[in-house]
Amino acid sequence: MDLNALISSRSSVINGSGIRRVFDEAAATPGAIRLFIGQPDFPVDAAIKGAAVAAIEDAEGKNLNGYTLTQGSADLLAAVRKHVQWDLGWTIDGTTTDAMVTSGTSGALFLAALSLLNPGDEFVIPDPWFVLYPYLTHLCGAQAVLCDTYPDFRMTAERVEPLITARTKAVLVCSPGNPSGVVLTQREQRDLLELCRRKNVLLISDEIYDEFGFSESMTARRAADASVPACPSAAREPGAQDAVLVVRGFGKTYGVTGWRLGYVVGPRAILHEMRKLQQYVYVCAPAPLQAGAIAAFGVDVGPHIAEYQRRRDLVVSTLSKVTEVAMPGGAFYAFVKVPERLGMTGEQFYQRAKREKVFIVPGRTFSARDTHFRLSFAARPDDLRQGLEILVGIMRG
Repeated sequence: MDLNALISSRSSVINGSGIRRVFDEAAATPGAIRLFIGQPDFPVDAAIKGAAVAAIEDAEGKNLNGYTLTQGSADLLAAVRKHVQWDLGWTIDGTTTDAMVTSGTSGALFLAALSLLNPGDEFVIPDPWFVLYPYLTHLCGAQAVLCDTYPDFRMTAERVEPLITARTKAVLVCSPGNPSGVVLTQREQRDLLELCRRKNVLLISDEIYDEFGFSESMTARRAADASVPACPSAAREPGAQDAVLVVRGFGKTYGVTGWRLGYVVGPRAILHEMRKLQQYVYVCAPAPLQAGAIAAFGVDVGPHIAEYQRRRDLVVSTLSKVTEVAMPGGAFYAFVKVPERLGMTGEQFYQRAKREKVFIVPGRTFSARDTHFRLSFAARPDDLRQGLEILVGIMRG
């Protein structure tokens, strides 16, 4: 049997994630210095784990190991609504605005794309992008339109506007960005929202790193109250709930990436379609882990963010002596330019660093260009310092 003849073109043209390739190669390298993983290295808070364990053990006989409602457990949805009211000022009453729990933020983005895009539609995404973004359109038969954000990695309304056509359905913005860590200002977010409103397209705000904002990215609200999430968002603008789909998650903020839990809030008409699709794609997010996510809203991650800011400062101060690094205002990545004098692509630089057992991700994984590499500082401090020393040595030749 010719099994290759049975494979769909939808699947066959998709490349495996470049991040996973690096993951596999690092796993096969003794003593690898891992500066590539987009996963927090701090321990999961005991309250979060305890709530999940209690749900799994099901001491009260509530059957929390069974299915929840497709849109999420009633208790977690109530916690999400309360948090969004406090953070964004939205009232989610299920009439014009709604909420649902998803199998990670990737699950939310996939359902959103399936709900919005027909063959031939256009979807504006940033370049560089998170690895999933281009494939969202491919799987729907739509077209990803790349917004070139080099060299500062700011997806501004000025850059987006020329890309919007009669076929555009949505604009996808990610702030703090992956792979750059760059954070848009509230004014830049407002301008994007106003543009999308004028053009009658949806703004999708991927806010998976919403709590990972560093001091210079703080909103006025954060300056007055340290418990308020730092990062600016278009969703904080008056009336934004009619025009913005907000996607957030628990994995990056609380270190539970393997739990695959996210949530989305936005216009009910779109959430209604996403909920229908979730019934057949994911059924529901992992039930007992939803109980753990409820406890997450009471956990202070401020000390972890302060530690990551110190690591960010080390990365920027070290690498800026030998190359260009856009300042990460949040998340835990830096998108670093390969010095032109080396005459290397991002892939070639990756191969050179790999010989020294330093693993980063070449820029082509995230971009139509291959001039940079992504470095994650969610790594052990000793490994980070050693890796930076090696990378600087390579750049200096």
